[in-house]
Amino acid sequence: MTVTDEPGLIDRAGRRYPLGEPRWRGDDGSPLLVEPLPGIGRERIDTGVTSQWRYAAALARPDVPPVSLGEGRTPLLPRRFAGLDVAVKVEAHNPTASFKDRGVSVLISTLRAQGVRAVLEDSSGNGGSSIAAYCAAAGIDARILAPESTSPAKVLQSRVHGATVELVPGSRQRTADEAVRRSAERFYASHNWHPAFLDGVKLIAYEIWEDLGFRAPTAVVVPAGAGSLVLGCAAGFAELRRAGQIDRVPRLLVSQPEHCCPLVRAFAAGAEAVEDADWPATIAEGTAIARPVRDREVLRALRDSGGSATAVPERELRSATLELAGTGLYAEPTSAQVVPAVARFARDGLLGPEDTVVAVLTGSGLKASAAMSRLLAD
Repeated sequence: MTVTDEPGLIDRAGRRYPLGEPRWRGDDGSPLLVEPLPGIGRERIDTGVTSQWRYAAALARPDVPPVSLGEGRTPLLPRRFAGLDVAVKVEAHNPTASFKDRGVSVLISTLRAQGVRAVLEDSSGNGGSSIAAYCAAAGIDARILAPESTSPAKVLQSRVHGATVELVPGSRQRTADEAVRRSAERFYASHNWHPAFLDGVKLIAYEIWEDLGFRAPTAVVVPAGAGSLVLGCAAGFAELRRAGQIDRVPRLLVSQPEHCCPLVRAFAAGAEAVEDADWPATIAEGTAIARPVRDREVLRALRDSGGSATAVPERELRSATLELAGTGLYAEPTSAQVVPAVARFARDGLLGPEDTVVAVLTGSGLKASAAMSRLLAD
């Protein structure tokens, strides 16, 4: 795609839409993306800002007044997994304890500037609690739909922030379908659909670049449900390359739980999109998304980066969570799956000692207390 002087939004059919219009999908029903942006160099980082908004010049709408709770600038810590040195990006240090705050901060800032005063969101937990917090900060009324199986701590956090939370029986996908059905009633501020969310998530790439002394890693390992971290990293590192700040983008390596791995299955089959399937329950609730909205874009980003995807069995999620805790990192199983993923990618020759590897831990074990208790009981 061509970088334009006046970026807009674009759907899968190639239709363009203005950035200032409050819209969450294209006229054809497909998801929207921000058109490619030129990126920024280190001279445009606002070093006086201690949140991810130091990279505001890289955003599609850099002048939108931020709704910020201090998101970003999370630590990058050295660890050793499967005989490899890995830099771990600990996203639990974000205000609501997950990486979702990066995208939600930009999303809610955008919606407030557009005059939206009431929103609907669906979430397995972290996205909903983030939307609730940032809506509270912005003075926006939030209604959150969540699966009945959502961790109670995440539901509680959303309610304490003043959001109305409705628990939906059945799967995570059923909750998403119900939210789309209700989107005619109030604005759908979906972190899985809205392009401004991805524009915020991409700032993690700029942050990793700065963390590493303004260098790109050779590989980034991320858990994926809807795949927003994949697309955020793909967009951010592509911008840095366009800006002449790096000479290559990192390989994007994805982990999903074996009990819900539609992207892994589609990637292995060489397919362009995921296929419908029934999946058993997984302790990695944050990645239990059977039909990712942006499946085509995620699969393309993996292949374009020279990346790959792997599925982690449930038994390895337990051991990985405890292994991380043994190094002082209290991450929920959704995040911990990157540890066995690193081992699998190393075994398959996709990671080696010569690589600079960053693994993203997306959320805190404090928000998945029931799941963490089950780990100790097993």
